Amino acid sequence: MVTIRIATLADAPALAALYKPYVETTDITFEYDAPSAEEFAARMEKTCARYPFLVAEDSGMLFGYAYAGTFKGRPAYDWSVEVSVYVKLGHSGQGIGTLLYEALERCLRQQNIINLNACITYPNPKSEAFHRKFGYQTVAHFTRCGYKFGAWKDMIWMEKALCAHPPVPQPVIPFPLLEIDHL
Repeated sequence: MVTIRIATLADAPALAALYKPYVETTDITFEYDAPSAEEFAARMEKTCARYPFLVAEDSGMLFGYAYAGTFKGRPAYDWSVEVSVYVKLGHSGQGIGTLLYEALERCLRQQNIINLNACITYPNPKSEAFHRKFGYQTVAHFTRCGYKFGAWKDMIWMEKALCAHPPVPQPVIPFPLLEIDHL
């Protein structure tokens, strides 16, 4: 049975291994070189200082992860995040990504985050449909902005608001300060 939990730095080697084939065999990510376990741990540590980083686990094995990160570095953007989800290749369509995004959204709501933004290589029908299922809409399309595997790639941004935009938003609560009892 797949469970969702908060990632720990001890998960970094398994998560780096899960991510590696995405870098090496797909244009889903525009990275050229897969990060080492140490680099992946450093990325996780930076993310976890403010935002959730979640993993999907079954019988001690990790099958996916999702996290939020800074959308832009200026204070006016504090209520907006960029979200990402990766499911182990060969395991999509089993509901793992859905469980991860549902838990991620619950955490982000508790943080008072309002806007979710996803950057997606285009075309990527599976990712686009997955995000539409969650209520995301395409808001930007950039043409030939990335180059990987000998070809220019397009990229789209999809966004979703978790709630109505209040006249004055509540302060964003850093994820480590939340008391999470259930994901």
